[in-house]
Amino acid sequence: MKAMIFAAGLGTRLRPLTNDIPKALVKQAGEPMLKRVILKLKKAGISEFVINIHHFGKKVLKYLEENNNFDCKIEISDETDFLLDTGGALKKAASLLKDSENILLYNVDIFADIRIKNFIRCHKKHKALVTLAVQNRKSDRRLVFNEDNFLSAWENIKTGEQKISREITSEHKSQAFSGIHIVSNKIFDLIEEEGKFSIIDLYLRLAKNHNIFAYNHDHSYFYDLGKIEMLKESEKHFTIE
Repeated sequence: MKAMIFAAGLGTRLRPLTNDIPKALVKQAGEPMLKRVILKLKKAGISEFVINIHHFGKKVLKYLEENNNFDCKIEISDETDFLLDTGGALKKAASLLKDSENILLYNVDIFADIRIKNFIRCHKKHKALVTLAVQNRKSDRRLVFNEDNFLSAWENIKTGEQKISREITSEHKSQAFSGIHIVSNKIFDLIEEEGKFSIIDLYLRLAKNHNIFAYNHDHSYFYDLGKIEMLKESEKHFTIE
């Protein structure tokens, strides 16, 4: 199984830390975010990675080279010329990922103790096109799932905006997405979007006719390290998982 780490973001919420380094190399308790993600996934048995780069991308390449790619096979999807957002990034990397039946997608700035092996088992059990890691935590933007835990809609609680894929039932659940997901390689034949686009918008379109499943990990801690305050708060969990 391969993993793709989304590491191309500008890291604007982390300025001034990202004024001269990419977000992926911002340190959390003395170690770059990218290292923590790679070692977490490696511990779960994943040794083949695709990493997308944009902001200070050459520094990511140098860091990986200096660390011998952490003894993993790492390929680069170069977005130096144009940042493609998560959906566009997945599409661009298709040729590097298609040979893996399933692909784990992981935002580099997510720090959570989600059990990756359990997550993978759940995805395979349900044979879903996509499985999304979600939590019932505070968030203005949430995903809505039906009683069978399949994606039905997206909503912004603050503004009232909704994007609906399936009928929202009375037994629906509203959950916050954790930036960790697994996709079947079948998804590449279903992507019609071009250029820069959000992977969530892709999922909402596909959810009309395909099963996109929710994997709840309420039992685990979760930090969005894209925010300086969360970066500092997370450092109480100082060990590499």
